[in-house]
Amino acid sequence: MEPASLRDAFPVLDEVAYLNAGTCGPVPAAAAAAVQDTLRIAATDGRWSPYFERMIDLQARQRALYAARIGARPQDVALTTSTSDGIVRVLAGLDLGPEDEIVTSDEEHPGLLGPLAATARRVGLRVRTVPFEAVAEAVTSATALVACSHVSWVGGKVAPAALAEVAASGVPVLLDGAQGAGAIEVDVAALGCAFYAGSGQKWLCGPVGTGFLYVHPDWRERLAAIGPTYMNLEQPSAGLEARPHADARRYDTPALSAEASAHAVAAGEVLVEHGGWDAALRRARDLAERFAAALVQHGREPEPRGPTTLVSWREDDAPGFVRRAAAHRIVIRDLPGRGLVRASIGAWNDERDLDRLLALLA
Repeated sequence: MEPASLRDAFPVLDEVAYLNAGTCGPVPAAAAAAVQDTLRIAATDGRWSPYFERMIDLQARQRALYAARIGARPQDVALTTSTSDGIVRVLAGLDLGPEDEIVTSDEEHPGLLGPLAATARRVGLRVRTVPFEAVAEAVTSATALVACSHVSWVGGKVAPAALAEVAASGVPVLLDGAQGAGAIEVDVAALGCAFYAGSGQKWLCGPVGTGFLYVHPDWRERLAAIGPTYMNLEQPSAGLEARPHADARRYDTPALSAEASAHAVAAGEVLVEHGGWDAALRRARDLAERFAAALVQHGREPEPRGPTTLVSWREDDAPGFVRRAAAHRIVIRDLPGRGLVRASIGAWNDERDLDRLLALLA
């Protein structure tokens, strides 16, 4: 890992202590340049066959990038516009009915809760909420799906390992990987999940409007492709006889711009070029652990967490604290309704960023 050179790849860090990758990661200069180059080509050469060939190539590289981050094959990964987009595709594509229940946790993001509530209203099923640590043991014979975070957005706890046993028993598990992919090591085979939805704009530092959905091959024929359009079809010219791709491309978002894919690919290459993903994951985790320990020394108690990149703590006026931090060019966030402030710590950060934030707690 080359921390100094990695940090230099992100212009925002020249002046800002950017600790908000759990919302949106910092943008590398190389990614901004890739977008500009793609736009320049479109502006000067027009958007015809070469432009679309470039777009298809970029999407293939983007798909491979996401697959590598979760230990999957590219053919099992669909390109989406967000974690929630992937979640919606799973909930709409499963054959769920009023006799079914979905088990979820008490620490879920609205990006999962909103689709769960809409599905419950649409088909009349029951959504049962249990403590995050208890999602595996809460499964019953009525459970048709477990849907929860891989890493809790609240404080950074990791989903129970026992979920792999749930998956092995035949109950599908849908993991919200918004705070997992790109932040911690992810191996979907070890997790045993049927579905893993992730974000492109958070820890992978891509643009807003990118994400992915892993679908285990055993579930491909059991998860309907909702609304396949031109790019989802093997032979679009076949009209009403056209069929979706046999692989996960059947679940792709109908449209993803070349500019977005150029940003995503360039951002993904930055960490590889500056020491590799494994080293980056270790560095981010270690920095977060160091910060959590320092919080205690400053009279704050971190929320329960795992070996992840999120650190949250309570403030009497959490939104006010975030505004005060912003005035000092420190970017963090509060978690609405919970009274918590959260720092999202990446390999691109260093001790100076942490010390600037800790100074506000003195």
